Amino acid sequence: MQLDTYVFFNGDCADALALYQTALGAEIHALIRFRDTPDSASVPPEWQDKVMHALFSVGPNAIMVSDGQFGQPSKAYQGFTLSIAADDAASGERMFNQLVVGGEVLTPWQATFFTAGFGMLKDRFGVPWLINVVNTTEEAPAQA
Repeated sequence: MQLDTYVFFNGDCADALALYQTALGAEIHALIRFRDTPDSASVPPEWQDKVMHALFSVGPNAIMVSDGQFGQPSKAYQGFTLSIAADDAASGERMFNQLVVGGEVLTPWQATFFTAGFGMLKDRFGVPWLINVVNTTEEAPAQA
């Protein structure tokens, strides 16, 4: 059995993929636009270039994404957070700073009692992220 993550964007999927390539080093393995489907004649003109389905990976982890379905109301994300395990504080902070541009800081990037780097944010598409340094050789600072 395999459990996969599928995130639906509100028409901004291609822009989100570009951000994730830059911020996370995401590799896009598949990208199908609505214009590429056998039923493209029934797709409204403004949805022809939208992403029907894409698959990208960050390291060994794959995530599927889409713009959703035309005619469906936009929805806010709630009830989940995508979590990134950064190798060190510098790379974690770099990812945090790139993902948060135009978004919202939920917990500022910081060292904590449990790790050398931790932060939570919503990117400019509203997707919630948690970034945490998991490298055990990089110790969290001593608490006073």
